[in-house]
Amino acid sequence: MTTPSLDELEVGDLERDDLPEAIGLLARGMRDNPIHVAAFGDNPEKRRRILERLFGALFRVMVAQQPIRVRSDGRIVAATGVAPAGSCQPTPRQGLALAPAMLAAGPRSAGRASRWIRAWGARDPDEPHVHLGPLAVDAHLQGQGIGSRLLAEHCRRLDATGEVGYLETDRPENVAFYERQGFEIVDQADVIGVACWFMRRPPRATGDG
Repeated sequence: MTTPSLDELEVGDLERDDLPEAIGLLARGMRDNPIHVAAFGDNPEKRRRILERLFGALFRVMVAQQPIRVRSDGRIVAATGVAPAGSCQPTPRQGLALAPAMLAAGPRSAGRASRWIRAWGARDPDEPHVHLGPLAVDAHLQGQGIGSRLLAEHCRRLDATGEVGYLETDRPENVAFYERQGFEIVDQADVIGVACWFMRRPPRATGDG
């Protein structure tokens, strides 16, 4: 696929029929994230398969999700999950429904991933917030401004509704990426041997520059 022009990108809601394409993209785009390497091991293809199962379960079980996608020339080139306020942490029933996808990773990987997810969940803010993630641009298109378009749309929606945004990242280069759209670091921690940053974005008044 040729590099898409930013002027040709179409940003909008991810429809349910497009979920399989988006899940594959997220698994490819996030395969090499440090937290995924720490949790699932050194084999890239194994990590991709595990993430595809986990993301598939996430969007199937967490039905409140309102994901956003970026499309170019009919293909999805970036996508993100968006959990509305009050919906980002699974209920006990949802946790049980997610468990098979986690256990399929194998006992060691499932144990490490469980520690990681618990550590992130423990830092989830008490205040109402919209939780961003997973977010990825397709692996071969990263670093070309596509992710910025996706994040800008997410933040535009936050400002339109006056809601707080929140996210976690395990990639130091992404901290500045999120800061450019108004996210601020509120915590930092070592999680299963990986540095992680926890970021909050207050809403901006519509019309602010």
